[in-house]
Amino acid sequence: MKDLVRQNLLIHVDILDLLNKQIKQEAESSAAYLAMASWCDHNGLVYSAEFFYEQSAEEREHMMKIFHFINDNGGTAYSPEVANINHDFASLEEIFETALDQEIAITKSIHNIVYECRNKRDLTTENFLQWFITEQMEEEQTMRRALELFDLINTENVGLRFLDEKIKEIRDEANPA
Repeated sequence: MKDLVRQNLLIHVDILDLLNKQIKQEAESSAAYLAMASWCDHNGLVYSAEFFYEQSAEEREHMMKIFHFINDNGGTAYSPEVANINHDFASLEEIFETALDQEIAITKSIHNIVYECRNKRDLTTENFLQWFITEQMEEEQTMRRALELFDLINTENVGLRFLDEKIKEIRDEANPA
């Protein structure tokens, strides 16, 4: 019976497996951003902490979009286990470098799923993923803009507080009210 149900899915079975892996990656990203926010809070970087709390919530929203898409189209989405999240950072710059690397990895994963959708002729999922492609371009751009600030100013003492306030501006630009 289960095989019959899977044959009638709008999502190709191989793509379903990739989407469940993507759910796990989005959950890990959300947890990583939460750890980054905690580090910022602990180090008195209030605006950067807010930025990363919001990033964590966004990644969870991305996870849930995929989760609902799978279930709404006859598949089974699996709740991921998340472990081994790094909580130790040397600097705010390291956090943003880590965040950019994380976003690049997610972008590559989304692109890989789209390529597989084309190979399997899964137009439903490919169409669904177009939103994620645009979102990932924005996410990478946000992290790159933040990292550019480190190149512009000395991150010692006063410079770090200035940088923290600039992070708030980047966050506000990325999420207009």
